Amino acid sequence: MVRMTLVLPIDPEANRLLERSPLALLVGMVLDQQVSMEKAFSSPYVLAQRLGHDLGAAELAGYDPEALVALFAQPPALHRFPKAMAARVQEVCQVLVERYDGDAALLWAEVADGPELLRRVAALPGFGKQKAQIFVALLGKRFAVTPQDWRKAAGDYGDPGAYRSVADVTDADSLRRVREFKQQMKAAAKAKATGG
Repeated sequence: MVRMTLVLPIDPEANRLLERSPLALLVGMVLDQQVSMEKAFSSPYVLAQRLGHDLGAAELAGYDPEALVALFAQPPALHRFPKAMAARVQEVCQVLVERYDGDAALLWAEVADGPELLRRVAALPGFGKQKAQIFVALLGKRFAVTPQDWRKAAGDYGDPGAYRSVADVTDADSLRRVREFKQQMKAAAKAKATGG
């Protein structure tokens, strides 16, 4: 994986873990729902600290489920929904073990094209189309995982110059712009839901 800088306003060590550990990056993406980006992407580092070493898919896949929930729930909890997210991370790690030798990087290694990459990511537990597209965009924009047609596979999230997701965060200003975009999307969805 080409090393690029993720610039999230989180502990520098948490950013470095995301850069060097494909599994930590994937776990951050799994957790990136109903919590802030900063919380989601710093939690793999906190989990690694609680385990006492870097994350391993085989270890997490086989971890005692109740003990894993306890690690997630220990204050400060790794997510608003520690039980559900511990189970989700474990399910994703089980798929990595079954299909990719426990190596998260093999999820995107040697894919033929963007659509194949999107299919692989979307096949993970908890990855709907939008989350899968954001992860494809994150891989392409921040980690130089750029198979043919990756931008097309990532949809609007692959647009250069867009400020839609974690894939577009490179500094404080881009983070602010991504937040504004998300707030606009939430407001539009709320207005649509209420018929306004």
